[in-house]
Amino acid sequence: MSEHNGEPEGEPKVESVLEKITEKLHGDDSCTSDSDDDKKESTMEAVKNKVYRILGRDKPIHNVLGGGKPADIFLWRNKKISAGVLGFATAIWVLFELIEYHLLTLVCHAIILTLAVLFLWSNVSTFIKKSPPKYPEVFLPEDVVLGVAGALRIEINRAFAILRDVAAGKDLKKFLMVIAGLWFFSILGSCWNFLTLFYMSFVMLHTVPVLYEKYEDKVDALAEKAEAELRKRYAEFNVKVLSKIPRGPLKDKKVL
Repeated sequence: MSEHNGEPEGEPKVESVLEKITEKLHGDDSCTSDSDDDKKESTMEAVKNKVYRILGRDKPIHNVLGGGKPADIFLWRNKKISAGVLGFATAIWVLFELIEYHLLTLVCHAIILTLAVLFLWSNVSTFIKKSPPKYPEVFLPEDVVLGVAGALRIEINRAFAILRDVAAGKDLKKFLMVIAGLWFFSILGSCWNFLTLFYMSFVMLHTVPVLYEKYEDKVDALAEKAEAELRKRYAEFNVKVLSKIPRGPLKDKKVL
């Protein structure tokens, strides 16, 4: 058996083999740890998806509001723009509701004031030997108008479909919900006029979504408890009242 520096030649080979085996084992451990981490992340995502959300939504509140600039305004992504829109709506409500200004009068006065200022500005610029200002062409883009009209058409058709299902008598629960909602809005309409209701809805769109986004988990927990209580009450009402309502005789079915 040959030796080199007093050590056998087979030992370095054995050590290299042992090192490869340990590296392979460490690599397998890292792979298993990565797979375990992936499994943990997937389970965490599954748990998050199973968390109760209002109206059964599975999207962020920003996407529920339609996304884009309108959702940014309602969620106060840009505080200056959101405050400006809300301030403009408040000014309109104060003019029409508190000061009792009329819409046609306001539009005519605004056009008169604008035309007078622009007319004077154009004439003054000729006296001070400056070129008159060039006013840009103002027009409504076709795609914006078609987009708004298309969105309104979809929502109106959806409302008609719901009313049709309710009138067909297929879903008693939906019928009761629609009747309760219409009754609630009729009570609100008897207390305030349309402009005040519209302004209140506009203010709620600027306050409720951003507050819900901030306290989402707490609100969802309370909503889950409220929905469970409503289901319990509806089950009791169904047993005590709805199940006792007499129904017409069923037609005899022919057995083939």
